[in-house]
Amino acid sequence: MARPYNYGGGSYKPKQQSTNSWNQHAYGYSSNFFSGDGSSNNGNNTSLVEDFVAFVKKALRALVKFWRERGRRMVVTAIYNTVHQIKRNLTYNRILSVPHLLVGFWVVLLLWGERWTFHSMVENCAWENWENWPAGAQPHRVALVADPQLIDPHSYPGRPWPIQALTIKLTDNYMKRGYGQLQEQLDPDSVFFLGDLFDGGREWKTAHGDFRDPSWGPHPKSEQKYLKSWNKHYGEFYWLKEYGRFGEIFIKPWIKSGMESGKEHKRRKFVTSLPGNHDLGFGAEIKVPVRNRFETYFGEGNRVDVVGNHTFVSVDSVSMSAEASPEAARHDLKPIYMPTKIFLDRLQWLKPIAVEKELRMMRGEVPEVQFKHKIEEVDKANFKDKPSLGTENTPELPTILLSHVPLYRPPGTPCGPLRERHPPAKPPKGQTGPVVPDHGNAISVSRGYQYQNVLDEQQSISLLKKVGNVVHAFSGDDHDYCELVHSEEQRRVKEITVKSISMAMGVNKPGFVLVSLWNPLDSGGKPLNPDQKQTLQTHLCILPSQLSTYIRYVGFAIISVIILVVRAFLVPVLKLTPFALEPEVQGVQYRGSALLPVFKAKVEDYDEYGFPSSGLGSSRSGGGKGRDRSGSSVGGHGHSREKSKGKWRGQPRIEIRSDEREEEEKWRPKGRGMGYNKGKDTVATVVVREMWTTIWRATWMVLVWFGWLNW
Repeated sequence: MARPYNYGGGSYKPKQQSTNSWNQHAYGYSSNFFSGDGSSNNGNNTSLVEDFVAFVKKALRALVKFWRERGRRMVVTAIYNTVHQIKRNLTYNRILSVPHLLVGFWVVLLLWGERWTFHSMVENCAWENWENWPAGAQPHRVALVADPQLIDPHSYPGRPWPIQALTIKLTDNYMKRGYGQLQEQLDPDSVFFLGDLFDGGREWKTAHGDFRDPSWGPHPKSEQKYLKSWNKHYGEFYWLKEYGRFGEIFIKPWIKSGMESGKEHKRRKFVTSLPGNHDLGFGAEIKVPVRNRFETYFGEGNRVDVVGNHTFVSVDSVSMSAEASPEAARHDLKPIYMPTKIFLDRLQWLKPIAVEKELRMMRGEVPEVQFKHKIEEVDKANFKDKPSLGTENTPELPTILLSHVPLYRPPGTPCGPLRERHPPAKPPKGQTGPVVPDHGNAISVSRGYQYQNVLDEQQSISLLKKVGNVVHAFSGDDHDYCELVHSEEQRRVKEITVKSISMAMGVNKPGFVLVSLWNPLDSGGKPLNPDQKQTLQTHLCILPSQLSTYIRYVGFAIISVIILVVRAFLVPVLKLTPFALEPEVQGVQYRGSALLPVFKAKVEDYDEYGFPSSGLGSSRSGGGKGRDRSGSSVGGHGHSREKSKGKWRGQPRIEIRSDEREEEEKWRPKGRGMGYNKGKDTVATVVVREMWTTIWRATWMVLVWFGWLNW
């Protein structure tokens, strides 16, 4: 151990520091921070803003210091290593390897399944492929969309969050693509939705009104355990978010399509006001505040629209059904069904008004009536002289009935060959007509909590009578296609139940219905072709089967794994170039940015005690020379510290010799080039490494591409 230096012939004793000096330097606080008794001194208190500014400055100084000392070298090293790894992966043999070729096939397959198949399916529904009008006809084209039923927590209660979120995303994307192609390729003049816009719309608590379940219609036991959570987490604000979600999927593409060049003056109509049982409930179980909220944002469910020289009558059939409910005799359900009842009673007056307004617009007149602009004395004014639309001679146009719930039909009434779930039963030999009853091919005549598959029989007859002149009816609710002609009591009305557009509604191939209307009129509303018997044509447009698409994905995934496994076994057998890069023993790094020092300070004896070297060396030897620990003479001129700006610098440094590093390299495994392991691996190791590397490479690249297509 080195001896303590003598200073002036005696032992060196460090100078005793005063209390004030301690207070000035200990812990970095000034002496003003402490009072004489150690308590805090409030004479120099600073504000929170000043403390925060001081903290930010200190943090920035620390960050700059870190960047200068180590951060810059770390970043350069990371960039250099990254570039090095990229160069290793971008070789010709790796880019054109089997795993990357498989990824290329996956790119095409996913583009087909997530994009191109929607385009091709909707392209088959082009209007000119099925319309059969005389040459020169300019029909008004309508798209009917049913039961989107946006998936929400009510759809699959209890399903864990990741799966629930994935289900919502996939079903929304499916509808976006199908409906987007409808707008982009078919560009209908009008769009009508047939109810069930949401799945749990009736379950989300309203901001106003009584939301309690009626005593005669409580939730089923399977949903009772979720009610408290639903009422707590899913209220008015959540419903508004779902409303915005509906707009993103359906309203936004409609607006975008209308803003395209050449469509500025095109007459278009977009109607979403017809409610379904998932939007409001059904019959006696409907809560009036829920219906008020729905109509506030979507419009009244009962309405009359003149489209393509046809009168469209939308009827809130789920509210109307409360009048036929057994509970109507025991409870006051008028707030539920009376608005629809009043609408139907006034319908023969409302229809001519709507037709007359349309005719006035066709003639270039103002649709609404206007009062005469004249000044009269109050006591002489004739208040009976009111302007009117003059609907006495207004012709009646063909009427189309829209209802969410299908009209009544006897149990077992077949729905025709286009129904997906159950094809029609094969008729016996010699029979030309369909098998009746055919319960498999029919809509079940049944009811349950908050639903009823068809309307009441007497209500159906009364509805058709009050609407009048119904040439066709369209409905939703069932999710599958159904086409039939009703009985004589129901005026032989033809009805089509439209498929759901959602992939989650129990049908393998969702779809929508296209309606082409052509009924040319003169300015007075009289038909230009009196002998024309048919004024509308319909076509079912089918969307792709998402289940079949996923089955194709699974099949090709299995084939891909088999190919990669077989290749992994062939690599050591046929001496193929391995895809897996051999591991590096030492990461390649930028030579000028070593994280560990290549120099170390030579600490003199006096460094151990913290003494300055220049003064001590001169006092001991008097000649500017000192001694190292071995006793050899050291030139004080070359290795002494120099005092510069209050800091001692210039201590001797020992460089780590390159020959020492070379000696260390001798004990490392030899490699091909710089840092590669050339050790012989077993066949099993090579196979396992090839399988893992190739399967992982293909998997993450395919998943990234799939995620990009869906997000």
